[in-house]
Amino acid sequence: MYNKTFRKTSFRVKRPIRGFRDLEVYQRTSKCAVEIMTKIIPALEGAESPVKQKLIESCLRIPELIASAHSRRFEKGDESKIMDNCLEECNRVMVYLEQIRDIFAQKADSAVCEDLVKRYIYARRKIRNLQKAWEKFEKRSIDPGVEKNK
Repeated sequence: MYNKTFRKTSFRVKRPIRGFRDLEVYQRTSKCAVEIMTKIIPALEGAESPVKQKLIESCLRIPELIASAHSRRFEKGDESKIMDNCLEECNRVMVYLEQIRDIFAQKADSAVCEDLVKRYIYARRKIRNLQKAWEKFEKRSIDPGVEKNK
């Protein structure tokens, strides 16, 4: 009755990337930034802390850096520096979220903070993979006539 050779997999065809808004890492980090701004920051109202302002700056900077790296991905070495800054900002956001979770335990929801940290860990890995892919593309485009078996 049914075709027994059909296997279900998690593979799905992705849309072609035409701009930075099509990048999965941009979409994910933007959603995380929105969640931080709507769930974490309002819970800290009235509590003036330097960590709060640093978290706001870092979480909003990550999608900005991804967009900037996308526009400079074909320039020599420029995108790699920007992506390194992006990875650094991801680490900072994770540190700030953990500090807010520990310092403001009564105000901030620890489950939301933990979920965001996990999502930033995943986004960081994806950003690093994107950086490696752009580096490979750059190497291929520089030496198109060089044979592989030399």
